[in-house]
Amino acid sequence: MTVSTSATPTVVETVDPTTGLALQAYPAMTAADIEAAVAQGAAAAEAWGRTPVAERLTAVSRLAEVLRERSEALAALVTREMGKPLAQARGEVAKSALTADHYATHGADVLADRPVEIDAPTGVQAWVAHEPMGLVLAVMPWNFPVWQVMRAAIPTVAAGNGLLLKHSPNVTGSALAIAELFTAAGLPEHLVTALVVAEPDVPAVVEGLVADDRIAAVTLTGSNRAGEMVGAAAGRASKPSVLELGGSDAFVVLADADVQAAAAAAVRARFTNSGQSCVCAKRFVVEEPVADEFIRLFVDGVRALRSGDPTDPATDVGPLARADLRDALQRQVDASVALGATVAAGGRSGRAPTSAHTSAHTIDGTGDEAGDKPGDDPATGWFYEPTVLTGTGPGMPVFDEETFGPVAAVAVARDEDHAVALADHTAYGLGLSVWSRSTERAVGVARRITSGAAFVNAVVASDPRVPFGGTKRSGYGRELADAGLLAFTNQRTYWVVPPD
Repeated sequence: MTVSTSATPTVVETVDPTTGLALQAYPAMTAADIEAAVAQGAAAAEAWGRTPVAERLTAVSRLAEVLRERSEALAALVTREMGKPLAQARGEVAKSALTADHYATHGADVLADRPVEIDAPTGVQAWVAHEPMGLVLAVMPWNFPVWQVMRAAIPTVAAGNGLLLKHSPNVTGSALAIAELFTAAGLPEHLVTALVVAEPDVPAVVEGLVADDRIAAVTLTGSNRAGEMVGAAAGRASKPSVLELGGSDAFVVLADADVQAAAAAAVRARFTNSGQSCVCAKRFVVEEPVADEFIRLFVDGVRALRSGDPTDPATDVGPLARADLRDALQRQVDASVALGATVAAGGRSGRAPTSAHTSAHTIDGTGDEAGDKPGDDPATGWFYEPTVLTGTGPGMPVFDEETFGPVAAVAVARDEDHAVALADHTAYGLGLSVWSRSTERAVGVARRITSGAAFVNAVVASDPRVPFGGTKRSGYGRELADAGLLAFTNQRTYWVVPPD
């Protein structure tokens, strides 16, 4: 494998988004380091693939125990590195443990050989076996540092593969901690390895890895730009890939909905993880007869959210993970307002007026930090007020683009057909939530809107028992459930004719 890395030694630095303070610097891997990781990972995966399924699943069960044992330390690390409220970080680890439990319990049935009845000469036997592929490259984002890795890693490893993790640089500490969890659970050394790659080197390193014959497949959760690069590289190499990309999920409130329940759920659906989720509801499409009531209740709920120190149990919304994300969100809001949207709540960088405040100093102590806007105090961290824009629609950035932060776009629909048209007016197709007192009506509306998942009178969420993934620009392939366990297996046909 030929991988180009920076000529001079570099480090990857993590920064606390709550304070702007540097957390830790990690030496970036050299080309030789990456080559060693690939070689060791491929060898470990080959041996692991020959390990009996029952033994593999016992190790996955131990992984669930280790996740629970280390939950507090792991959650605290996640909160420090990307600003997730601590209670939500704990939930992320707990969900990962439940996923390990699920595959430990059900994996053997899914991976078992599947007999096929053949209308052929007497004695012919045929079956389909699900055999591991080898070493899988996982390119993962920062917004759910544990869960998004684990929802790919657990079924991949349970199926008999190894995993080479290229995590986002701003959660490098979490990446290394995750890899160590697998060895702590007794899985073979080097089976799961975290790469530490300097950010400028990431595109070349990932492209080189995908092309390497020792990498059997690739999975990516991230931006559309990253997905285009990885998908193209996988196509050139004729390798399987799963892409989970952006989302601009619609939350449709029909005229016969329980508006109070819908508005309360809408607050959770948009502002969990400070709105930094591909599967957060982002566009709220409300039928006109209930629009005023929904907007009033929704705005009241958003104004009640507390922004602040993510380690404070009273905090609902933490900082955004990086300054550039906050500034991009502000540009989307400003451009949408210029096109006619109305700010009903929030609309600015900074913490909500009711929030707590944690004082801190900048990295260099000067009061200036790259990426902050003029007049910003870096000690306030990379916060954005929980925001609601009304009067939105096609042609506005908050409606047409993915908004990755605490901003909700509300659009009013004339009737059901108009609601369907607005909800489906997107390049994305990840999740969908429809609210109505009539299940039949809600399901009928959902069937007219393209998405990878449709939830009725519920907030869109992932669950290890059902497949997760998108359509259109939200990607392809599925994680979780049986599909996730089989995603990186060779479904091999056996046709056996007995000797005469």
